[in-house]
Amino acid sequence: RQLPIDLKEKQNIPNNLAIKCNNTMDQASADKKEHKNGTPLTVDEIEIEILPTIYAIIRSVEKDPVDKQRESQDCSLKVLELQKKLESVRTQIRQLPIDLNKEEQLQRLETLRQQLLLKQNLLKKYKNIQF
Repeated sequence: RQLPIDLKEKQNIPNNLAIKCNNTMDQASADKKEHKNGTPLTVDEIEIEILPTIYAIIRSVEKDPVDKQRESQDCSLKVLELQKKLESVRTQIRQLPIDLNKEEQLQRLETLRQQLLLKQNLLKKYKNIQF
């Protein structure tokens, strides 16, 4: 990955250094997420905490900064932090096992579609009933 040009100028980080740091952090976070016995993660064990970071980015963009240069750098760092968290989540998701084969997935999808249609029809029916 490479940083956009405007972020490189503000942070004064050489491109190859940023890539090395990101790769090391992604690898370290992936190593931490495996079980000791080597079994893959479950959906409940995935750590997704991106909302506080998104909130911080929005707050920093909304406020009227006195020192625009510093606030811009802070916002850029928060965006980079969000990118790291998203990459960490992607790594964790790739470690999830596939529980069903393709035929079972298609069968389950069809069953869910039928259930959706039944529920939609039921909702229409109850909306038309006058009490």
